[in-house]
Amino acid sequence: MQHNDQPAAFKGLIVTAVLLFVMAYGIVMWTNAKFASHTPAAAGETKH
Repeated sequence: MQHNDQPAAFKGLIVTAVLLFVMAYGIVMWTNAKFASHTPAAAGETKH
């Protein structure tokens, strides 16, 4: 009898992709919330 790991590998791929997406989305939301109170630089200022 041959054992097939393809279904388990596919499930792992899907779970990993979902978790990476959730982590990236969370980081973006957290960063946006942190910088939401910052005001844009004045027009005369130069960026360094």
